[in-house]
Amino acid sequence: MVSNLKILNTVKVSGGILLTIGILTFFYSFLVNGYSNLIGISIGIIMGAVFIFLMGVFFVATEEVLKKTDKGQKMTPNKYK
Repeated sequence: MVSNLKILNTVKVSGGILLTIGILTFFYSFLVNGYSNLIGISIGIIMGAVFIFLMGVFFVATEEVLKKTDKGQKMTPNKYK
């Protein structure tokens, strides 16, 4: 559980930083300068931040499900040979 929290916090912080950079870049390019090339880059940064966050949450959820399920089949010894 501790490793899942570390991964989730890392994904949350890195996604938040990238999202903030992307939003600030978008507002700067759209409102202040009007650079059309920078608008595309900022939208890509925002989409990347969302993708990183969703993949991290999916990874943590998958690990939780795999830890809680029983793996394999229970075998009982055969009494009659």
